[in-house]
Amino acid sequence: MIDNINLPTLLTLLRVALIPVLVVFFYLPWSYANVATTFIFFIAGVTDWLDGYLARKMQMETKFGAFLDPVADKIMVAIVLVLLVESQANIWMTLPAAIIIGREITISSLREWMAEIGQRATVKVSQIGKWKTSAQMLAIACLLYRDEIAGVSMNLFGLVMLYIAAILTLWSMMSYLKAAYTSMAE
Repeated sequence: MIDNINLPTLLTLLRVALIPVLVVFFYLPWSYANVATTFIFFIAGVTDWLDGYLARKMQMETKFGAFLDPVADKIMVAIVLVLLVESQANIWMTLPAAIIIGREITISSLREWMAEIGQRATVKVSQIGKWKTSAQMLAIACLLYRDEIAGVSMNLFGLVMLYIAAILTLWSMMSYLKAAYTSMAE
């Protein structure tokens, strides 16, 4: 296990450690709690990009890191979406959050199953999945911030981006399911 702990893996572990910190700041009765949670989420996003970049650039990819990175991402996103649904309990927030969380569970399960039958490459990350992730991260950051910037409601903008992310989520899920079905039908 110690052999698997390198700089990229430490950055991923930092992202996991930031999750409870973000939750605590989310609930603090402090006027800048939204700024702090947005900043923590931003730092987590930077570590997500940086750990992958460094692992490839420095040829430090490990099996443990390859496992931990997507788990850290999914846990962070799911927990923040649950926090946002709890704080804005309505159908407009709940529906896209449920779609995104449901997709993550479905695709993670699909990838695990495809790996078991030797077809893991069939459901590798696609360009649509990358667009979905970008829209989702922007949406979550805006929803965490909530306040206006230059007269624009970040909460409303974030909600619109969350719906765009949910649409891309469904699109990418259907692409993955189709690829898996095609692979199994051969």
